[in-house]
Order: sequence, then structure tokens, then C-alpha cells
Amino acid sequence: MTPEQGETPFASVQRPRPLPVLVLADVSGSMTEHGKIQSLNLAIASMVRALARERSPRGEINIGVITFGGRGVALHQRPAPASSATWADMEAVGGPDGTPMGDAFETARQVLDDEEMIPARAYDVTLVLISDGRPTSEWRPQLDRLLSSERGARSLRLAVAIGPETGSAAYRVLESFVGDPLYPVVRAEEADRIPEIFKYLTQSMSIRVNSARPDDASVFDPGELADLSD
Repeated sequence: MTPEQGETPFASVQRPRPLPVLVLADVSGSMTEHGKIQSLNLAIASMVRALARERSPRGEINIGVITFGGRGVALHQRPAPASSATWADMEAVGGPDGTPMGDAFETARQVLDDEEMIPARAYDVTLVLISDGRPTSEWRPQLDRLLSSERGARSLRLAVAIGPETGSAAYRVLESFVGDPLYPVVRAEEADRIPEIFKYLTQSMSIRVNSARPDDASVFDPGELADLSD
């Protein structure tokens, strides 16, 4: 049977649309304290395993991770379907430059603009920033470029503060990243709260990818996010 007779050619069969999640993870030297980096690794590994089990005709959750700490930034996990991702633990790094969050924002913008990593047909991206301190270098221009980019402007942005007090300089940077007063920064005083927070993120992404409208980010309820904070 030819395609003209009603058979769908293999070339026209596409995978479900990607629903990208991009985590910006602080791996500065202070993340070695109190088991923070270990908890974060466990939380992300658990998220990857859980989302790999999702099977939805509407979407396929893709996960990527950008790390920042010490003197640099790295694309630790290139965005890929959770079902085929292999997680490798992150390592905290020290250095005089500490927390180059601005460079992480710039790397995130580049990832979002790269259609080989985030295809044009993908749903809107969810960006998750997690940090235990404030940037130690310039960050505002890089954040502005990220938020003014086509995909960055449409993204849902969530942030997790490990330790910084509400209203502190570090906390206000995370609020600037979120950029929406409806969505609070989730504050975790202790590292052992990180898995609980990522469990919520995982469950919410699962609901979203199976919904009739995966681009609808209202599954992330501001009240539930506030309840996650210490």
C-alpha cells in the first residue's frame, strides 16, 4: 500500500511534543555543607526516574541541567527525554568567583534559542533555579536577556532558596528570576527538604504532560508552592 492509499509513511511519524524542564543548579563550594549537593543529586535523579515512566500521547518531558559554581558554568545534562536520560551526579566546586549565576542565565538563554536542544514544536519551558546564596558576579543584564528572549519570556520560572532568609539579597535575586509575584520562591532551611520540593515538581509536571493543555502552567498552584516553604 502506498502513502496515497492511506498508509502513514514512517518519515511522517513524530514523537510527542517535548515538554522541557531546565534546572539551573548551584554547585558552588557552599553546596558541600550540610549534605545539600547530595540531597539535590538524589532529588533530581528521582525526578528523572519518575518522569521516565510517563507515557502521554500529548507530550514527552525533556530534562536538562545547567550547573554553576566556582569559576564557571556547564551544561551538565543536555536536554533529552527523561525516558532516555542517564543521570550523573553533580559535584560541588569551590573557587574565588563563587556563584556565577549570571553566566548560568546566559547559558540558559543559549539553550532555549538552540532548536536542536529545544525544538520549535516544544511546549513552553519550565525553568527551575535552585541556589543557596547570592551571585558573586554580574547577573542582571544576563537575566534581562533571558527574560526578553522568545522562549524565556514565555517560560514558567520557579526558584528554590536553600537557606537564604526571605527578604535577603540572595532571596531577592531569586524573586527577580521568577518575575511573577503570584509565584513565591520556595524556601528550604535544611537540605533534607529538597527531595520533598522536587517530588512536588515531579508530580506537577506529570499532571501537566497528561492534561488537555500541557502549556497551561496553572498546575503549579501558588498556595501549594508557599506551603512547601519552611
